This record gives sequence, C-alpha cells and structure tokens, in this order.
Amino acid sequence: MPASSAPHAHPAAGSAALLAAAEQALRASGVQWTELRQHVFEALSGTGRAVSAYDVSDTVSERMGRRIAANSVYRILDLFVATNLAKRVESRNAYVANVHPACAHDCIFLICETCGRIDHLDDDQLADDLRARAAAHGFVAKRPALELLGTCRACQG
Repeated sequence: MPASSAPHAHPAAGSAALLAAAEQALRASGVQWTELRQHVFEALSGTGRAVSAYDVSDTVSERMGRRIAANSVYRILDLFVATNLAKRVESRNAYVANVHPACAHDCIFLICETCGRIDHLDDDQLADDLRARAAAHGFVAKRPALELLGTCRACQG
C-alpha cells in the first residue's frame, strides 16, 4: 500500500469533521456505520491518546448505559484498523484514531517512556523504502509497525 505524499490537511482528533470522515470512509468500504461503531470511534478519537479496548469498552458502556463487552470493541477496532480508521500501537496493545482515514500513510509512532504520550509522523518515503528493502529480500510487507521509544519534548524540560 504505497502512500501518497501530497500535502493535505487532516481533521482534528475528536472533531465532528473527523467523525464525518470516518463514517464516510467506512461506508465507502461497503461497511455499515452503526450506533455502536460511532460510539467506539468517538471514544477512540476523543481521547487524543492511545487507548486499550478495555478503556474504550468502559467509555462506551458508560455512554450507552449498558455493558459493552471488550470482545465486541476488539472486533470493531480490528475493523477500524482494516479500513484505515484507526492505527494499532503494537508495543502498547493500544489504538489511536487515524486523523487521515482517506490517506494511506504508514504511521511512525513516537512513544514517550516518561509520560506515555504517543505522537505520530507520516514519512511516506521512509515507509516506501522499508517496503522496497523487504521486497529485495523476498519479503512482502503487510504493514510496517514503526515505533520509536524515547522522551517527548515536554518531559525533556
């Protein structure tokens, strides 16, 4: 899935514009946008940080006034990852909303070991180079999982 590196704007996390973009992207992929999926996406995108399926389950359960099982949330999060609405932070077994669901970027996550903040970079050239290097070794990359552990600017000061 080579990514496009043309400059463009992304909706803000937790915004109505991001919710609309997510709904449009899911419907365009032929998948129904349900009330539960909307609540899961709102819980995911409203935090501004990586969250576990259990965190999302608790938030959605509270909003809906009934218990939503983590297994149901996992299935929805897997669907969101497959349709580019969310990204999985492998080392944290957590998820973040994709603020550019119409774009095919491979995110590079910057994970602060001090405060837990997770930011991301979009570097299409780096991701494409990694795919090319893998292909040169006879390996077909499904999706790069790029995570850098370190200390964010706020924690350095």
